[in-house]
Amino acid sequence: MKKLRFYFLISSVSLVVFASFSRCKERKDKETAMLENSALSYASGFTISKGNNYWELEVTQAWTGADRIFRYLVLEENAEKPTGNYDAIIQLPVENVVLTSTTQIPHLDMLNATEKLIGFPDLNLISSEKTWKQIDAGKVTDLGAGPSANTEMVIDLAPDWIMISTLGEDLKYLDLLAQAEIPAIINGEYVEQHPLGRAEWIKFTGILLGKYEEAKVAFEEVEKAYLEAEKLGSSIEGSLRPSVLSGVLYQDIWYAPGSESWGAKILQNAGGNYIFSAQKGTGSVQLNYEFVLENALEADFWIGSADYSDLQTMGNAEPRYRAFAAFKSGNVFSYTQKKGRAGGLEYFELGYMRPDLILKDLIKILHPDLLPDYELYFYQRLNESN
Repeated sequence: MKKLRFYFLISSVSLVVFASFSRCKERKDKETAMLENSALSYASGFTISKGNNYWELEVTQAWTGADRIFRYLVLEENAEKPTGNYDAIIQLPVENVVLTSTTQIPHLDMLNATEKLIGFPDLNLISSEKTWKQIDAGKVTDLGAGPSANTEMVIDLAPDWIMISTLGEDLKYLDLLAQAEIPAIINGEYVEQHPLGRAEWIKFTGILLGKYEEAKVAFEEVEKAYLEAEKLGSSIEGSLRPSVLSGVLYQDIWYAPGSESWGAKILQNAGGNYIFSAQKGTGSVQLNYEFVLENALEADFWIGSADYSDLQTMGNAEPRYRAFAAFKSGNVFSYTQKKGRAGGLEYFELGYMRPDLILKDLIKILHPDLLPDYELYFYQRLNESN
């Protein structure tokens, strides 16, 4: 009889545990089913899902070859937290943020959220006039050489979140920031290779700010402008596409965009014949000078020649540059036309958010008749000397 009661008790407990587990699983399955995925058109490094008064963001390519996914929860005001594990939780509304890359600055500007920035490493790198107004007003703290050396300053600022670029060494401070209860959000936009893929990350920032709809509108305007310009470039027949050299020498190695990279694709979209189109790679490829000389000596244009101010300075820095036909004819263009008040290049700040402007610049350089009234925005032809 005692054994019978014992078995009955065990069975009852098992049923309760099973029922409890089933209810939890049903709740989780229900919450998962309620998530609505928002399709992205070009970006492949993150995903967006919308729940009941909350968003889930997943960064699937935090860096090249990343082997883990970062999950973030963004709660609307007064929303109930769903079940699940997250690398960071953001509660809207957001008032104060810290950024760590100039490429993130235009997101705030375009979403009318510039005033939310309270900290950034090395303010002199910033070009945005909107942001400089905040800096002049003493509302943005200079974090110095980088947030990795100033984590204590970030903790003292206590932002609603900090956005970290995986190009730096800040990943090792994720645990420290988590202990300080500061959500650290990873931005892997640089991994994107489609010119519009990087720009689409404004949707990621938009959700973190509670401005998703505004971010969609901002991106769609850039997308429309880019695709219209791309049609112009794609209309150029192969025989009419001028040959284009890109890259520079550094310690006897020529660094140039790989054929699958952002830079190579935008040259192709502009109607150019990229000299190194057979050199595979999504980043920079390393070439020896002899190979470059053999293949690019007679290239019509040289685009992306670092940040030299004029041809004389460029030739004096590396006399071997003078051998190229593009150098001799003065068809050398650099992305140095727009600079911030402290000398930062706007190309490295706004360029990745506005690939339409870069594409129009390149079309204007290679096929000026296609955009007769357009004036170069980022690029400029290098003169013989200043």
